[in-house]
Amino acid sequence: MKLSARNVLDGTVTEIVKGAVTSHVRLDIGGTTVTASITNDAVAELGLQVGAKASAVIKASDVMIGVKDA
Repeated sequence: MKLSARNVLDGTVTEIVKGAVTSHVRLDIGGTTVTASITNDAVAELGLQVGAKASAVIKASDVMIGVKDA
C-alpha cells in the first residue's frame, strides 16, 4: 500500500465499538490509544477485529497546539 500521507502509526486493534452506521476503532500505538471513527462497512471490508495489526493514517492540513490558562 502506498500513501501520500507521512503520518502512519502502526498498532494493534484493542476495541471496536459498533454503532448504527459507524464504528469507533481503537488502536494501541506503543501504549497510547488512537481512536478512529469509520463506517461499519469499512470495518468489514478491512476485516478488522480485536488483536489485528492495523495502522492509523493521519493526514491534516493544520495541526494546532493548545495550553490551559495558567
